[in-house]
Amino acid sequence: MKLFLASGNTHKAQEFQSLADASGLPLEILSAKTIGGMPQVEEDTGTFTGNARKKARALREKIDAAAGIPHSAFRIPHSTGAWVMADDSGLCVDALGGDPGVESAYYAGPQGDGAANLAKLVAATRDVPDGARGAHFVCVLLLIAPDGAEHAFEGRCHGRLAREPRGAGGFGYDPVFIPDGHHQTLSELGDAVKNRLSHRGRAWAKAAEFLATRCAS
Repeated sequence: MKLFLASGNTHKAQEFQSLADASGLPLEILSAKTIGGMPQVEEDTGTFTGNARKKARALREKIDAAAGIPHSAFRIPHSTGAWVMADDSGLCVDALGGDPGVESAYYAGPQGDGAANLAKLVAATRDVPDGARGAHFVCVLLLIAPDGAEHAFEGRCHGRLAREPRGAGGFGYDPVFIPDGHHQTLSELGDAVKNRLSHRGRAWAKAAEFLATRCAS
């Protein structure tokens, strides 16, 4: 079964494929790049669920348009038989009042530069004492089924911030996030452990349970 990911982020597509493989689901995760890229979407809803919904609907509309199916504002066409999934994720830092939150991908500016985002976060939290460095990741996965039904799944990962980036793995804010119960950052823990602990891994576990019933039918 093919599942189109509403993202041009290659790292995300690879991570979700790894999660799907680990779940034993016969899924092929295809990034938006495979159909010419993501349509432009303004992520302005102020919520992870709202932003994920906008991205999923935009990609679904593009897929259906490519198949020659008129888009309905009231019911998403399902004749293509395609599944679409969007992810909206972010890091919420206690000492920053929950920021960067839904703006995590564009924390340092509209260009969405991951290295710049990370550098800004390190600078913003440099003077935060060790006992106040709590943070959590949030991930919302929004699935659109072939019949147009929408299903949302949320995962969270709680932890704290390291003072400097550590580790070569992962991406985004992984090098400074230490999950509860561990002393290493997500970047240092490796993919297998990260996939089990991370916000995406936890949201995916819920989505995979749902998708397993669809793959079997």
